[in-house]
Amino acid sequence: MLNSFDHQAFLAAVSQQPGVYRMYDDQQVVIYVGKAKNLKKRLASYFRKDVGSNKTRALVKQIAAIDVTVTHTETEALLLENNYIKQYQPKYNILLRDDKSYPYLLITAHKHPKLGAHRGGKKVKGDYFGPFTTVGAVWESLRLMQKLFPIRQCEDSYYRARSRPCLQHQLGRCSAPCVGKISDQEYQEQVSFAKLFLKGKSSQVVDNLVTKMEQASAELAFERAAKYRDQIATLRKVQQQQFVSGIASELDVIGLYRQGSQACLHLLFIRDHKILGSKSYFPSVPAETTDQEIVQAFVGQHYLSDAVEQGNIPKQIVMPSALDDSEMLTQLLSEKAGYDVKLSWQVKTERTQYLKLAQTNAEQALSSKNSHKESMQARFAALAEVFELPQGLTRLECFDISHTMGQQTIASCVVFNTDGPLKSDYRRYNVHGITPGDDYAAMSFALNKRYSKVSSKVSSKVSDNAEQEKMPDIVFIDGGKGQLARAEAFFAKLNLPKTPLLVGVAKGESRKPGLETLILAGSHQLISLPATSSALHLVQHIRDESHRFAIAGHRAKRQKQSKSSTLEQIPGIGAKKRQALLKYLGGLQEVQNADFATLMTVPGISKNLAQVIYDALHES
Repeated sequence: MLNSFDHQAFLAAVSQQPGVYRMYDDQQVVIYVGKAKNLKKRLASYFRKDVGSNKTRALVKQIAAIDVTVTHTETEALLLENNYIKQYQPKYNILLRDDKSYPYLLITAHKHPKLGAHRGGKKVKGDYFGPFTTVGAVWESLRLMQKLFPIRQCEDSYYRARSRPCLQHQLGRCSAPCVGKISDQEYQEQVSFAKLFLKGKSSQVVDNLVTKMEQASAELAFERAAKYRDQIATLRKVQQQQFVSGIASELDVIGLYRQGSQACLHLLFIRDHKILGSKSYFPSVPAETTDQEIVQAFVGQHYLSDAVEQGNIPKQIVMPSALDDSEMLTQLLSEKAGYDVKLSWQVKTERTQYLKLAQTNAEQALSSKNSHKESMQARFAALAEVFELPQGLTRLECFDISHTMGQQTIASCVVFNTDGPLKSDYRRYNVHGITPGDDYAAMSFALNKRYSKVSSKVSSKVSDNAEQEKMPDIVFIDGGKGQLARAEAFFAKLNLPKTPLLVGVAKGESRKPGLETLILAGSHQLISLPATSSALHLVQHIRDESHRFAIAGHRAKRQKQSKSSTLEQIPGIGAKKRQALLKYLGGLQEVQNADFATLMTVPGISKNLAQVIYDALHES
């Protein structure tokens, strides 16, 4: 396809303005996105004879087409480039795959504001504090805030329905504004103290509380003064246990560590002189990429993404190296933040220590990830040895069934590769059309859902390399010989180019971990591995994961079913008629206890429909 791309004719028509270019392979897949101050010069550099980079030569060999988008400025090109990278995920670009939004603490703008955790878009009116690196850090902060400031943390529906104080008030963790146990002025006072504390101004909060305590004492309001005294004591204790602090008020610090083709970027969050937390990123890095390119791609993709909102960009970002586009990035980040943002790489004193800390954490995070990966690969090798598979193993799948007395049956399929659980390939199946409680039929249903499409494509000679690559080396069936036999019968009917090895996983007599028995398909040979075997640990891991995944799906389905009204199952009863029945008769229990004549008196319910409802509710 390379020969069909005439780069000379293409370059003759390319503009010399700033812009973004997208390179496609012969399958019309975007393989690289780049920006340029001068599109013509930048694109021409790819087709020079003296291109020294192996990465660039490999890229050029695959180019079948190039699209360009002209922009007014190089800054616009940088922004568009990051949007395209996020959209297309090209394999020759550095890809930052983490796109989760950060959790925050939120104090709402209600009459009696609520303090709680928040994640996602900032649609709720109020004051947001953060970001926090983990949800665990948010819940820990909420528990601390309950001890310091008696602000409600309950949901609005619970707050509105109260007629007397709840348990949180009795424990001293809420001032019960819902039932007037505190005046609006005093409550707002506590809210303002909480906001100051979350902004890092705990000393100012203590000073204000001391003034309040002295004032209450002068007014002989000793009970109120004692409350302020206890609150001050708790705050003093928290100040002594506060996070690592320093002179830096607001900055992010980026540490980088590389090991071969792998890279880890560790981001330290410092707000109000405190390290709030950190987060590690493991970007996909093409070969022959420099450290500078990795850091520049990270800064652009992370801070210009939707995950980092306007007010959450720090005033300073400390990096391990200089960037080619630092001026342009600084301008773009400042425009998004609404204030000046500084990019720094030559730092001294405290910031140098922060940078060393970030780089040390990046090294530890990458080493930890690799040790887990090496452990998983060792387990795969041990399992291949058990089953005498010299070609090794690359993919395992395990199936399990979950139900309650045959109801809400869910089948799970979990997938492991040599890196561990491959959650993007997990699947759940809602089992239907079988006799309730028939686990054998449920297993056949799940296997058919998973593998029938692959078989049909092979039978019709339709090539699908992606589906073929996703065929497992081993399929584990959580169950005994009966379940395994059903799986054997199913696969015997399929026309597959590669039939996976089928293995049943049966629990021991006492059903204790470590006593599992493996059953080989065909011979039904029993294999018992020692409890210390790494191969057995891998089997236990994938079996437990399939069990967990099936149960979670079953519970969710059962909960959804329990929340649905029995009236929803009656044909001819829509939302309006359900509402009329419940409103007229006073609730579901009254509808169930109503006789035929009573049902006929409900507005909108005919004689025939009343009979249908009565029969449906009393068919047992």
